[in-house]
Amino acid sequence: MEFQKDNTFFTGRLKSMGFALKGAIKLITTEHSVMVQSSLGVLLIIAGFYFNISMTEWMVQTLVIGLVLSVEGLNTAVEKIADFIHPNFHEKIGFIKDIAAGAVFFAAMTAIAVILMIYIPKFL
Repeated sequence: MEFQKDNTFFTGRLKSMGFALKGAIKLITTEHSVMVQSSLGVLLIIAGFYFNISMTEWMVQTLVIGLVLSVEGLNTAVEKIADFIHPNFHEKIGFIKDIAAGAVFFAAMTAIAVILMIYIPKFL
């Protein structure tokens, strides 16, 4: 089957959204780190309703959940491409994968800081 680009605006966008949804489902169902992070995101949403967080807190919480999941998705893509290009261990590939994982670390630490700022006052 040959790829054919859809040049119409509306159907092209629908197809793009379909591919994006397919990718999101693949991430959630195949990548353990995304499974864990998605589960934590659901728990934070439940906590948000339980503690009746403000609209601003909802916006920031939603942003950091999306940030972590997005960066993890990009990290996964980098790892898959690197493994495809060079399946055996290679020092430069390892360096690239470590940098991508470092980006996830920064996003996760930011998310933890934000979540603590939202929820610690609820317990005090």
